[in-house]
Amino acid sequence: MLPPLTVSGEAAAKPAPRSAIAGWVLFDWAAQPYFTLINTFVYAPFFASAVAANPVEGQAMWGFATSAAGVAIALLSPVLGAIADASGRRKPWIAAFGLLLVAGASLLWLGRPGAPETIAIVLVAFVLATIGAEFATVFNNSMMPTLVPPERIGRLSGLGWAIGYVGGMMSLIFMLGFLVASPETGRTLIGLEPLFGLDAAQREGDRAAGPLTALWFLVFVVPLFLFTPDVPARMGMGAAVRSGFASLKGTVKEVRRHGNVLTFLVANMIYMDGLVALFALGGIYAAGVFGWTTIEIGLFGILLTITGTAGALLGGRLDDTLGSKAVILGSIGFLTFAVVTILLIGPGHVFFIFRTAVPAPGDGLFATAPEQVYLVLGGLIGAAAGPLQAASRSLLVRLAPREQIGQFFGLFALSGKVTAFVGPFLASVVTLALNDQRAGLGMLAVMFLIGATVLSFVRVERP
Repeated sequence: MLPPLTVSGEAAAKPAPRSAIAGWVLFDWAAQPYFTLINTFVYAPFFASAVAANPVEGQAMWGFATSAAGVAIALLSPVLGAIADASGRRKPWIAAFGLLLVAGASLLWLGRPGAPETIAIVLVAFVLATIGAEFATVFNNSMMPTLVPPERIGRLSGLGWAIGYVGGMMSLIFMLGFLVASPETGRTLIGLEPLFGLDAAQREGDRAAGPLTALWFLVFVVPLFLFTPDVPARMGMGAAVRSGFASLKGTVKEVRRHGNVLTFLVANMIYMDGLVALFALGGIYAAGVFGWTTIEIGLFGILLTITGTAGALLGGRLDDTLGSKAVILGSIGFLTFAVVTILLIGPGHVFFIFRTAVPAPGDGLFATAPEQVYLVLGGLIGAAAGPLQAASRSLLVRLAPREQIGQFFGLFALSGKVTAFVGPFLASVVTLALNDQRAGLGMLAVMFLIGATVLSFVRVERP
């Protein structure tokens, strides 16, 4: 839960120093490799294609693990958010959950290809890392209202997402160029032998995504602790626990008097579930359907981060001009189109009409038409995902009462996590039931459409 913050008149009118904003933005740079390397483009496809028995079971198990982490976050976020709000400070929470991210990510090294005994360890480590990454991000986001005036929230939110995308892209380029090697050639994408003597046959380059994520976070989170001011401490932990539980009930009651904001929170809950599942399963889908290796998935990820960076920056400006709601609905429209189109392509065909060559080992990067179409759709997904997330944060600022902005930030975070397990869970169940990875993705288009429908009832007053 995003802990409530009181935005004073001075904080709302005068931006924080550039060093404070830079430290806050660099947190996104520090945390993004977890989502890029582990959750989407490197480790998740490696797990599904090499550690699990087959890609279908691998996608299902990864989806169930994502769901388990979502349940834990939903159960813990209201309590921890209320306690953090009462205590005041945010950095101790970021440090604690950051260490959980570091520990879980480091343990992912233990997963080995063809070693089913490592599956349980990998999934538990992934759940721990997910909880750590999500909560650390939540408490970092809770600092946002104290950094810039409300009329600049859209640009700050978009800048944070854009810098995060660039950080994810740089970590991915490093992985592909110096660590991940093809099992056939033993060389990286740029033709080098992997650093540190990593064994390509044992997929040690892919497994290194975990330790690299941990080290990356430890290094680049430092500016946040050095330059971004924290909220002053209000009370000791014991008193904060008692006060937090007491205020939690009042916060839930308060939102009932603001039906318009509640409608937005429900919409956010639905479409964010779909987005979480899409990023969790997109790389796994490509590995299973097209047989993409880590190098191909990594290049696909670089494309997504490039389009995501551009989309987040452009979306931030459109947010402050056209409005957050318009940006969100447009982003959902693009995402739905991309998911539906993905369902119409597969190995050997495009739109079930045009027959094409079937992907084969050694045929080159993205050699067939279905792969190239998937590449284009991936770029579209990246361009839409950044604005969707950034505009959702800023829309809450425009909807919630100024004097209660902190309370509603808390409920916003809860709405984004309380059912975060539903999308991956439904996609996993459908994947197993029909033994088809495409069928699992079809559930996500339905979630996007429902979320957009609910959002259409939200009233937004223009200045």
